[in-house]
Amino acid sequence: MDNVINDKKLFRIQLIAVFVGLILMVAKFFTYSVTHSNTVLTDALESIINVMAGSFALYSLHISSKPQDYDHPYGHGKVEFISAGLEGIMILIAGALIIVQAVITFVHPHSLQKLNLGLLVIIGSGLLNFIMGLSLKRTGEKHSSLTLEADGQHLLTDAYSALGFAIGIALIIFTGWLFLDNIVAIVFGIIIIQTGIKLIRKSLGGMMDEADERIDESIIAHLVAHRKGEWIDFHNLRVIQYGSKLHVDCHLTLPWYFTLEQAHKEIDEIVGIINKEYFTEVEFFIHGDPCVPRSCPICMIGDCKVRQAPFVKKVEWTLENVRLNKKHGLE
Repeated sequence: MDNVINDKKLFRIQLIAVFVGLILMVAKFFTYSVTHSNTVLTDALESIINVMAGSFALYSLHISSKPQDYDHPYGHGKVEFISAGLEGIMILIAGALIIVQAVITFVHPHSLQKLNLGLLVIIGSGLLNFIMGLSLKRTGEKHSSLTLEADGQHLLTDAYSALGFAIGIALIIFTGWLFLDNIVAIVFGIIIIQTGIKLIRKSLGGMMDEADERIDESIIAHLVAHRKGEWIDFHNLRVIQYGSKLHVDCHLTLPWYFTLEQAHKEIDEIVGIINKEYFTEVEFFIHGDPCVPRSCPICMIGDCKVRQAPFVKKVEWTLENVRLNKKHGLE
């Protein structure tokens, strides 16, 4: 039930972002029709991308919230990576169009009008995008939703761009140098293209199940904080992200004399610890390994009656050794 509530909350937040983006888009194109400024046009073109990307993000959140079924045993969360990738492509296209328009205007210049209005609209839209972007990014990180995180990053980029646009228009107003309008547009067109490339790279990484060190380190940190002596070894950690859900594979070494019921209890405790710490759903597949003689020097069970070697030292669980598909020992 908690996960359903979270999915609905994410959908509502994204719906608000799309609605705000639509209002800003209309306002910016009206301002461009009055000012004829390429800087304002740049901001307006970005708004088209915002609304298109935000709408697809809304659809992807709807799809990713669907439960697992026979045809999708891991759920539908991978659609979020597709959404982020398409958003990156659209950002790239917007940046290229901005540069092309600026170059054309260099060759065929035109007069600019009512730049004070353009300045006010850009500043206002920049503030709104900053507030919405920060909210989306933080919510996306909190709930492990790449769609919200990507859309939030996009809006934050727009907000930073708006600051540059505002400075550019202010310089034009005070200096009268109209060519600055095109220079500002080209500079931020390049920045926008770089943002799109980064987003596409992150999307491809997610679709190819690239390891996310931030998530892995967080899981390891929670297990270390609750570590028990019976958990002799923890290794072969692999984490796959499906939208806002995480799937974790790992191996846990337990005393060989534990009954199946005891081993199951320890595994359930680990699953409970991680799911309690995360705001998203975490699915665990934990393979239980029996301890072997080489485990004795690192085993912290003090009253073990079948120990074959004395305890030597505790092996710290780190990103480097927990990811390895190998039982830990002193060598």
